[in-house]
Amino acid sequence: MARSNTELFIDTGAFIARYDADDQYHAVALAAWAELAPPSGRWRLVTSGGVLGETFTLLGRRAGFPFAATVARAILDSPSFSIRWSDPGAAGAALALFTKFADQAVSWVDCESFALMRAARITRAFTFDRHYEDAGFHRWVG
Repeated sequence: MARSNTELFIDTGAFIARYDADDQYHAVALAAWAELAPPSGRWRLVTSGGVLGETFTLLGRRAGFPFAATVARAILDSPSFSIRWSDPGAAGAALALFTKFADQAVSWVDCESFALMRAARITRAFTFDRHYEDAGFHRWVG
């Protein structure tokens, strides 16, 4: 397993900000994504099936589902991403985190992401969501 200093978890907000020109973080996201483009090789990009499902749905609602489907195909076909899919163990850990952070209204997808990140010892996330810091992770935005 790769060490946490080489893996960067990509959250929904980073994907949305990249593809939605109306997103408040669009300019920041584009600059950050440019740093991640090959051949930088600085990070191994990791995301989850839950994040992708959330991303494609939100992007479809904002920019149209045909566009979202094109983005989905590009991401799923890209060798740049390692996609982690949830399993029963991750779901149990996500439930514990969902319960722990219930007073902060942290989403299920975020809790699942936290569980996957902890299991893989990933410490950094490309996200605009402060909940990652609240859960003990470092936010990376370029």
